[in-house]
Amino acid sequence: MAQEVELKLVLDAASANAFTGSDLVDRPASTRQMHAVYFDTPDLALSQGGVSLRIRRSGDTLTQTIKVADAKAAGLFARSEWEMEVSGMTPVVDDRTPIPALLGDEAGTVAPIFTVAVERLTWMVDYGEASIELVLDRGYAAAGDRQSPVCELELELKRGEPAALFALAKTIAAHFPVRLGIVTKSERGYALLRPISKACKTERVALSRTASAADAFEAVAGSCIRQYRLNETILLDQADAEALHQARVALRRLRSAFSIFKPLLDGDEVPHFRSELRWLGSVLGEARDLDVLLAKAKPGASLFQDLIRARDAAYAAVDTALSSDRVRALLLDLTEWLVCGAWHTAPSMRDALDAPARQFAAETLHKLRRRVGKRGRSLPTQADEERHEVRKAAKRLRYGAEFFGSLFPGKKRARRYGKFLKSLEKLQDQLGALNDMATAPTVLDRLGLRDEPGARSLLAHRKKSKIIDAAAEAYDDLQDRKTFWG
Repeated sequence: MAQEVELKLVLDAASANAFTGSDLVDRPASTRQMHAVYFDTPDLALSQGGVSLRIRRSGDTLTQTIKVADAKAAGLFARSEWEMEVSGMTPVVDDRTPIPALLGDEAGTVAPIFTVAVERLTWMVDYGEASIELVLDRGYAAAGDRQSPVCELELELKRGEPAALFALAKTIAAHFPVRLGIVTKSERGYALLRPISKACKTERVALSRTASAADAFEAVAGSCIRQYRLNETILLDQADAEALHQARVALRRLRSAFSIFKPLLDGDEVPHFRSELRWLGSVLGEARDLDVLLAKAKPGASLFQDLIRARDAAYAAVDTALSSDRVRALLLDLTEWLVCGAWHTAPSMRDALDAPARQFAAETLHKLRRRVGKRGRSLPTQADEERHEVRKAAKRLRYGAEFFGSLFPGKKRARRYGKFLKSLEKLQDQLGALNDMATAPTVLDRLGLRDEPGARSLLAHRKKSKIIDAAAEAYDDLQDRKTFWG
């Protein structure tokens, strides 16, 4: 029996049209028109609980489907999906479904909130020893007067090994500029109910207390990839400073995950991925450095205009990188490695991979906190380079805390977690301000703008001593905080 593996790829309409006539699908597709209505309460209680409810029409058949996507909600039920044929467009929310248990008296308030309409083309593809269902969906999600296009390929392994599914995906990627898909149709619909988002911040990593260390790494890495792809999509449409910042944060989090989980990871792929992530982060970093400088520069001055031109060039370099085969392949290769890479089966790592994530997290967080404590002892007298090392250690501790926070539930631990993160954020803010001061001369030198009128004001360090004192105070506050994992 094949391991259940699905992969989604997004593509543009022109590529989708070309795909249907390509040699990659050498037989006619089966075609269905599908129309789905999604339901929720007026306050979107289902969505907030990690549950989607839809009724889909395909031909003459109406099928109601309830899916539990959120780990917190999944813990309430033994199943993650309920499906039944229904006779009309009014959802069934009785005890045959999880809706009463989740909503209580609100179960009767569910109503239509958006629709998804697609034309679905389906092929069964024999690829080597594997059998793969290949689905092309083209259409839209709609809520009120807003629409979001849907154009995506879904690959589902029916027989064979997961490597075959990724091999087919890479064959498709060699002919068409596809990207890893991470947004569900229901997410597209719910997004239409909110103001247009300019950037996507870090989402909570939900880990069960029974998760293994390997489970934790997969969930953390998947979360980082998702955050990056959400912001990459925005950047491919427009040069947005906050989306670029959040995409860079996602890459830093992923690089930190490779470091934090290093004791579990084996294989030649790891150095390659870390190198590629570092390269991509540096491309985004050049644009980010200029965004930071521009926020401090005086509008209208010649230096400001020079920085605008440099930033525009940096964003053009970002767009070139994101549009490249190199970046598209990186995300696909990373996903393949996470799903079926050799790190899963390395004999030397077996015990570490199977160890409880909670145990791994506690030991790791203790080491990361101790590293911050050791490196930050003499913050006021350190050189800029030394404070930068403290900043990196503090950042890794924060990412680790965010990765593993859900493994330590309870009101008392939640309070400690909140206070611990708040102290870390204060330390990071001050060290970040100091790093911006240290970075500015390098950026201006690289652009040949160090001697331009107005440059001196960007390099002024009148507040540096105060920021150093504030950083030292934040460091002491962090050292006094009780841990949430102890």
